[in-house]
Amino acid sequence: MKADLIIRNAWVYRTYRQCFEQMDIAVAGERFYNISPAVHLEAETEIDGTGKYVVPGLIDIHMHIESSMTYPKEFSRKVLPHGVTCVVADPHEIANVFGIRGIRSFMDQETELDIYYGIPSSVPATSLRLETPGAVIGDREVEELLEDQRVLCLGEVMNYQDLISEEDTPVKRFIRLCGQCGRPVRIEGHCPSLTGDDCARFICEGVDADHTQQTPESVLEKTDMGMFLELQAKSLTPDVVETVVKHSLYENVALVTDDTMPDHLMEGHLDRILRLAVKNGMPVEKAIYCATLTPARRMHLDDRGIIGPGKRADFIILNSLENFSIEAVYKNGKPYQPSGNDREDCREQGLFPEDFYHSVHCRPAEAEDFEVRGQGDFALVNAMEIQSFGTRAKWVKRQVPIRDGKLCWQEAGLCLAAVFERHGKSGGVGYGFAANAFTSRGAVATTWSHDSHNLLVLGNSPEDMVIAQREILRIQGGYAAASGGKITARAYLPVGGILSDRPVEELAEELAGVRRAIRDMGYVNNNEIMSISTLTLLVSPELKISDKGMFDVKTQNLVPLIEKTWIQGENESENA
Repeated sequence: MKADLIIRNAWVYRTYRQCFEQMDIAVAGERFYNISPAVHLEAETEIDGTGKYVVPGLIDIHMHIESSMTYPKEFSRKVLPHGVTCVVADPHEIANVFGIRGIRSFMDQETELDIYYGIPSSVPATSLRLETPGAVIGDREVEELLEDQRVLCLGEVMNYQDLISEEDTPVKRFIRLCGQCGRPVRIEGHCPSLTGDDCARFICEGVDADHTQQTPESVLEKTDMGMFLELQAKSLTPDVVETVVKHSLYENVALVTDDTMPDHLMEGHLDRILRLAVKNGMPVEKAIYCATLTPARRMHLDDRGIIGPGKRADFIILNSLENFSIEAVYKNGKPYQPSGNDREDCREQGLFPEDFYHSVHCRPAEAEDFEVRGQGDFALVNAMEIQSFGTRAKWVKRQVPIRDGKLCWQEAGLCLAAVFERHGKSGGVGYGFAANAFTSRGAVATTWSHDSHNLLVLGNSPEDMVIAQREILRIQGGYAAASGGKITARAYLPVGGILSDRPVEELAEELAGVRRAIRDMGYVNNNEIMSISTLTLLVSPELKISDKGMFDVKTQNLVPLIEKTWIQGENESENA
């Protein structure tokens, strides 16, 4: 027999022992043929691997392509050079805008990256009572998608109230359908802050994975309950990593990206998460294990995640193990080299229907839309307090003066958030206050607002809020920042208001400009874009907003913008 490729004398990752040994690797066709101290075969191509390290291709089993604000073909071009050879994508963002048509528009694209899919379980993330999406995924769509062998899981189950309801809710039916489809289908979860009986109930309903932000305590509790943990960047703190290492929890942990912004994608993908895990205390051999075999096992991807005979020849050649420096990436036994066609114009290729480019349907804002009226001299209002790290918005109350029947919310240091329904349905507008947002005058508007992707405007200047909102209408989706009566930055997302149709490099530059504009207005968060865009995520703690108002995430009850008003001197001691 003659091999297609032999790599000689390289340090090869031995998966089950999580170590490296000096070996020869033989590849025949798209699969590994033999791994031995001395492969006695001829080959079409031989590579001297002396001093190099060879590891399996990285596998990301919890991520959203839309978080990179691009489309599958362009995403494939950007992540393969980072050693990522397989992903499991949950397309619930495009599904919230276009339903199953949006999902199919992703699945129909041919990519060199292996992309498997999860069925969006929560479209909308909560219910039509709480928010207005562009489409709904129901039983019929789930049944149709389960017929596709590329579907490996039910995407993150987020609606805890529906899961524990005594009624036969959609998410319960979806889980049942997955169990009846005749093949193993994983049930992925989203359960931040659930503990004790609540967490046990979540697992008992069939949801046995979580990718949300972890603490040392939650890691131990959830793994002891048998939950599989998918650790993204915000979970890879030194104390969480120490907990995983101390208790050798590697079999029950995978490294994932979840969301990778376009400008962050320029710096890396799952390889960046792996480096972060190592930086914060995880041995590199264990980190590789959690980015290759454990995710493969979780999703029943039995033909990959290991360098062994008969396995798919997806692998990475590293110059350095210490900093995971990538020299080459091999996909199906061949070195990955982007073709000239990878960057053809998305619209010319017809990857999306033409109506996907005309999806933002709402009226232009007026300054009056950002006035809040009330009776009396003072108001006690409910507000979303933005944190400096993560996407949690704390529920706080603030006292606001009232003059001439209008709340002077700027004087109280607050910003106003307004969510315009943009799918051409109700035309409604929901309002909320935000604390710890902008400290200087300005506004930002976006249709990249999880998960229903209505048009969110956040600001402390009605003039700038009008300008930013109208710019989003003009460009048919994206991000726009305004200050001093003019647009200061924008990022174009014309496909459904959530995706760019141009190279990621161009989008990353635009988004970096938006970040700078947001920071210049005094907004402080480790990820400004995601922080603002999740103010509308009604399953992320603890007070969030939709086109129908503000809601308590835990109870899903509507929270009034104004708690109460009073006249000066009346109940002042109570409200001091």
